[in-house]
Amino acid sequence: MATAQQIRKAYIDYVLTNDEKPKTVYSFAKKIKITEAEFYQFFSSFESIEKTIWFEFTFETISKIKEQEVWLQYTSREKMLSFFYSYLENLKSERSFVIYSLKNYRGKFSTPDILAGVKPIFENFAQEIIDEGLENGELAERKFLTKRYKDALWIQFSFILNFWINDDSDGFEKSDEAIEKGINVTFDLFQHSPIDNLIDYGKFLSRNGKFKEKMGL
Repeated sequence: MATAQQIRKAYIDYVLTNDEKPKTVYSFAKKIKITEAEFYQFFSSFESIEKTIWFEFTFETISKIKEQEVWLQYTSREKMLSFFYSYLENLKSERSFVIYSLKNYRGKFSTPDILAGVKPIFENFAQEIIDEGLENGELAERKFLTKRYKDALWIQFSFILNFWINDDSDGFEKSDEAIEKGINVTFDLFQHSPIDNLIDYGKFLSRNGKFKEKMGL
């Protein structure tokens, strides 16, 4: 009796050897000596295998970093940096497949279907971090913009992933730099700034119009 793990490994081996998906589930099942019924017991299609692989990459990374003793001491910025450094480290073990998978399904303006299961789990994780930062004052609460913070982090996710699969620097040093610069810039925008102080001051003045009149201003 085949297992999901065996089918997954056989699929990865097939696409990396042939640089394409199997023609049919029947031919693939026959090649790895299982029945179609056994295949469909675990997966509905070849794309569902890839979706599962990507989901597991992401879920495992989030689970592992949350288990670290230092996790609760991290700022929201440090938590997101930890995720991306750990994520790329996790992907290294399957780099050839990651490159194949992304380049095979990559769309010009939309999230690849294979990342359909990744986006919600990443956004939920990002929202947890954002909520913590808002609660402790690390991040700025901005009308209309705060709810878009997680979207900005998803854009960073897509950028970093695509940067990494094209990175040919030693030890993927440029990818580490891309993470550091990208996340730091993003969280700089999330945090309080002189603009926020100016807006708050403007609100204060508008609320205290009568006081201004008494002072002859």
